[in-house]
Amino acid sequence: MTSETPATETFAEFCAAWLPRVEAELERLLPPADEAPAELHAAMRHAMFPGGKRLRPMLALLGAQAVAGDPVRALRAAAGLECLHTYSLVHDDLPAMDDDDLRRGRPTCHVVYGEATALLAGDALLTLAFEAAADGGGQAVAVLARAAGSRGMVGGQVEDLAAEGADEAAAGRHTLERLQWIHDHKTGALIAASLLVGAHAATADGESVPAELLGLLRDYGDRLGRAFQIADDCLDLTGSAAELGKNPLADVAAAKLTWPALVGLEASLATARDLAREAGEIAARLGAGVATWRGEPQARLDASVRLLQDCSTFTVERRR
Repeated sequence: MTSETPATETFAEFCAAWLPRVEAELERLLPPADEAPAELHAAMRHAMFPGGKRLRPMLALLGAQAVAGDPVRALRAAAGLECLHTYSLVHDDLPAMDDDDLRRGRPTCHVVYGEATALLAGDALLTLAFEAAADGGGQAVAVLARAAGSRGMVGGQVEDLAAEGADEAAAGRHTLERLQWIHDHKTGALIAASLLVGAHAATADGESVPAELLGLLRDYGDRLGRAFQIADDCLDLTGSAAELGKNPLADVAAAKLTWPALVGLEASLATARDLAREAGEIAARLGAGVATWRGEPQARLDASVRLLQDCSTFTVERRR
């Protein structure tokens, strides 16, 4: 870590410290709204600004710090992750998908700019994501591509759509095994990839992170992704439009396959907390492994471990 890396105790403080730099990087990355084709660029910016939690960029920066790298070096790749996430939201909101009219507290992209422009704005954000990820090196690009494609997020979205509807439930196809597969692909793949992209970007010009440490970081991300999506399913039931920035009870209206629908709200929250605890345990093992690899005292890695652990708790306890 460098003197440019702010000292933070909690994940919320980490996000507050890094958010202005992530926003500035996104501002540099996206074309100006008046650059031709102006309507397309305006639609991209409408989807991006003002933003949501920026969780995936924060995870990339956290991944960089977790392997004792410099998060500053991962900023551009981190911004690319937000481009990819935002593209997925634009496409998810389209009438052919979830047909939502509210996102991040305002009308969705297709409501303002029409379906064709929204579709192309999503395409453009997806492409821009890989331009930014390339700043983190070839391994960062490869990790992101695998997580975003048919074996990751897109595949999960396909199965999520296929699992909608009362007929699926009545036929007995709403199972925990199917649900976990959907969660691991639709949401978890990009969350785990965000951590790995940050780790690769922070060490792109230096020594590669050992495979066993990348494996622990992925295991942490897998637990985090599952906990995040379970919490999201629960927030659809308990959150307000003001808190969520989107319409609540949308999952219920679409008869989606969710944790609360299968096991109830309390059991779902308990599972999410168990996953967060498992993620925290993995974070401790990762910290010990990084200390050995770097030849540094464990105490120097303790702050990063605590941030990873607090991030897993934040993921479950958040209200938006």
